[in-house]
Amino acid sequence: MTGLLLQSGLLPEGLNVSFKLVPAIMVTAMLLLFLAIGYAFKVADAEGMWVGGRSIGNVENGMAIGANWMSAASYLGMAALIALSGFYGLAFIVGWSAGYFILLIFMAAQMRRFGKYTAPDFVGDRFNSDGARAIAAVTTFLIGFVYAIGQARGMGLVGVYIFGDIGIPGLSGYQSMVVAMMAITVGYLTLSGMLGATKNMAVQYVILIIAFLAGLYAVGFTQGYSTVLPQIEYGALISQLGSEFSEPFVNESYYLWIATAFSLVVGTCGLPHVLVRFYTVESERTARWSTVWGLGFILLLYLSAPAFAAFGTDLYAKNIGAVYGDPGMTSAAGDVIVVLAAQLANLPTWFVGLVAAGGIAAAIATTAGLFIAGSSAIAHDIYVNIINEDATQRQQVLVGRLSIVSLGVFTTLAALDPAAPIAALVSYAFSLAGAVLFPMFFLGLWWENTNRQGALAGMTTGLLIWFTPIVNEVLPSYGLFAGAAGADGVLSPVLAQWLPAIGSALVAVPIVFAVTIGVSLVTDEPPLETKRMVRQCHSPEPMGQQQTAEDVVGNDGSGGTPADD
Repeated sequence: MTGLLLQSGLLPEGLNVSFKLVPAIMVTAMLLLFLAIGYAFKVADAEGMWVGGRSIGNVENGMAIGANWMSAASYLGMAALIALSGFYGLAFIVGWSAGYFILLIFMAAQMRRFGKYTAPDFVGDRFNSDGARAIAAVTTFLIGFVYAIGQARGMGLVGVYIFGDIGIPGLSGYQSMVVAMMAITVGYLTLSGMLGATKNMAVQYVILIIAFLAGLYAVGFTQGYSTVLPQIEYGALISQLGSEFSEPFVNESYYLWIATAFSLVVGTCGLPHVLVRFYTVESERTARWSTVWGLGFILLLYLSAPAFAAFGTDLYAKNIGAVYGDPGMTSAAGDVIVVLAAQLANLPTWFVGLVAAGGIAAAIATTAGLFIAGSSAIAHDIYVNIINEDATQRQQVLVGRLSIVSLGVFTTLAALDPAAPIAALVSYAFSLAGAVLFPMFFLGLWWENTNRQGALAGMTTGLLIWFTPIVNEVLPSYGLFAGAAGADGVLSPVLAQWLPAIGSALVAVPIVFAVTIGVSLVTDEPPLETKRMVRQCHSPEPMGQQQTAEDVVGNDGSGGTPADD
């Protein structure tokens, strides 16, 4: 009975939930291809498991960045937010794209020159602290968990369109799809590690971008919305979609728009599964160029999402009912508006299946990056660096694979009855990354006097600030403190207004910067060798494929020549 209740609440209205043979064959073949690639590039050592042997080229890494980044939140959730929230949804496009410019200018090459395996590895070695490493590792694992819930929700919603209401005993069709898709993702990741995941991401990017753009052009052309450039021509439709879609700040406040966009910008720069892409390349030049390629690949979808949202919103209003008001479009329908638009445009079933397959590829690609980052945090940063420093390569890989399985289990359980739409779930992870990790990465690379005490104080402060609105807004949705929550589902409406979970980094980041700098100023400076490593991150001297800043400093003792990047 519980499964049926969850099913009815999560199924999008208007979506044709039935088994479709040709789309099912397409998606099954796609999933088998991912498993085959994972097996073909299976790894046996830590270098291949975590950083792909530092052998990835700029275009391939750019495609991996694009697939890694364009999750279900981008492929499905961004159009959903614009459809449901109008102007507020643009905060996600601004935040998720602007962050890459900061990465390109201030962090990509510098992170590669520092040259570690993982983001917590950077924090631990830069600040000479196993405590900071542990906090960063736990934060990375938590980011992977929270972020992946949204991906699993996307897989489940799209999966029921293709495979229908085929339920595992005791589970609904949606829940069964979540379990099946997550099992396949975990399966190929435990084999392949970073090397196979990167190869898969390049393939997944091709699938998702072709599916998204083909769907957009087909819907626009067949429905008379557009001919050549739907990314521009959809503007003629805006006036017909209502003030909720087109007028600024009708749905959400100006403050929430700014808080959301800011949190997504800094969160982009603090996400471990994004930053680890810079460790997989051979040089800092490749790191920069892969960022440029990645941003270009990402913009192909981001410039198209508003058009798809407009087309889907209009088709929903014509074929199903009012988009806004009571009851209006549900969040479940919004989360599959891309697939729903293709269906309502009466496109061939196999073609709608292609669009749906792109959503699954997007979700799996991002989940792969998240799970690699999360498992490396446990296996490399906690197990190897803190618990068992004499661990063999085989032990490291084994613990990493067990961590991937654990993440998969936790994520699957949480996604069976998710507390929020896809993009909102993902945004909680961005706020966490922005509040805790971004200040450490930025100050660690650009201010050599940032020390261990400052980092520990700053990261602890960031965690506390981030967790406060999560308790206030999110945990009551899962039944915790629900009795103390009001009719709006939050414990404190005032706190939710000024410290929203989706945009808490706007408050957290300035405070964390101030705490970290202040504590660093009143405590001992870091060792000279650490300062030299920071200077080496800005040196114009090229580095070898396997070299790190620590290697260069250890070899010549000079730290390289400081230079402006």
